[in-house]
Amino acid sequence: MKYGLIGEKLGHSFSKVIHEKIADYTYELREVPKDGLDRFMKERDFLGINVTVPYKSAVIPYLDYIDPFAEKIGAVNTVVNRDGKLYGYNTDFGGLKSLTERAEFDYKGKKVLILGSGGTSRTAKAVAESLGAGEIVTISRSGEVNYENVYEVYSDADFIINTTPVGMYPDMDGCPIDLGRFTRLSGVTDVVYNPLKTRICLSAEAQGIRNTNGLYMLVCQAVLACSLFTGEELDTEKVTDEIYKELLKEKQNIVLIGMPGSGKSTIGKALAERLGREFADTDEIITARYGNIPDIFAEKGEKYFRDAEAQAVKGVSKLNGMVIATGGGAVLRKENVDALRQNGKLFFLNRPLEDIIPTDDRPLSSDYEALKKRFEERYDIYVSSADKEIYVDGNVDNAVSRILESL
Repeated sequence: MKYGLIGEKLGHSFSKVIHEKIADYTYELREVPKDGLDRFMKERDFLGINVTVPYKSAVIPYLDYIDPFAEKIGAVNTVVNRDGKLYGYNTDFGGLKSLTERAEFDYKGKKVLILGSGGTSRTAKAVAESLGAGEIVTISRSGEVNYENVYEVYSDADFIINTTPVGMYPDMDGCPIDLGRFTRLSGVTDVVYNPLKTRICLSAEAQGIRNTNGLYMLVCQAVLACSLFTGEELDTEKVTDEIYKELLKEKQNIVLIGMPGSGKSTIGKALAERLGREFADTDEIITARYGNIPDIFAEKGEKYFRDAEAQAVKGVSKLNGMVIATGGGAVLRKENVDALRQNGKLFFLNRPLEDIIPTDDRPLSSDYEALKKRFEERYDIYVSSADKEIYVDGNVDNAVSRILESL
């Protein structure tokens, strides 16, 4: 390959999309097993590569030259082949520093905890040092400060940086640490970018703590790497901002919540067609797997249906760039809302009850009185779960336009 990314597992990566937005070259994702790294590096059959977990330190012995700053950090994520000689750099540093400054996290004199002990952890330490952190502590499973005793000795930390893969696609349920046990956190950074909101970021958000994921860092380091690959000097901030906004818009799901009959499926399909996106309906997923929904309620009960619904929501929430319509009661379980928020922006389609026609295929709202009761029970949940409330007047085009405007 000419340009690309090497790592052990790359199913989560957005790097190909990013690089091919930056420059006119093909960028390849190459999964390299641990026993294949030696051969790959010795063959040197590339012009430029990025390096990710778990090889950011492992590639160093193969280099003919290492940038002094990358050598000091002890991690390389960019390697350039110049006339058969390999040159190693660390563009993660510039990416993480730019992300931290963009989030307006002031580390000066503050206590910063870094979760993880790999190459990205060393980069995070260098960034924290460069921004004047007062105390920097690395947390690892077997270190002096670990995930068992950290709450006893560092519950007063000001900032946390997660450099572990915990919570990364496809295992998106994990959270590396309990933020509720820290007493004065000002900010949380997670270098994971897929999903767009990891569990640690959702936890921070729920507690009113400022937080950011690693997507901006990923784009920025890619822009810096591209300059090294091509020798072309780029306006790093300008190009990073443009691609970050474009990528976020492409990758973020649009999720529709609201009462049965509010138009989620109809509006969702029209929205997906307008945007050229794929459409998914969690009720349709359930029907395809388990059969007719009224029959599920009648034969298996509501709990069985809600369990099936949770599985459908969890699966579709892992996807990117989708339009998703949910069942009317999907928001009743917090786990569903959290899953949908990891990659999605939630829109509550609020249609007047008098415009919703009860039907027999909606077990919990088959007549007007039942519909009214469900609405009263769920309204506050819809509002609190949504990023935006959209008034639905029965005109599909109007609803689609309102959603697009809010995006």
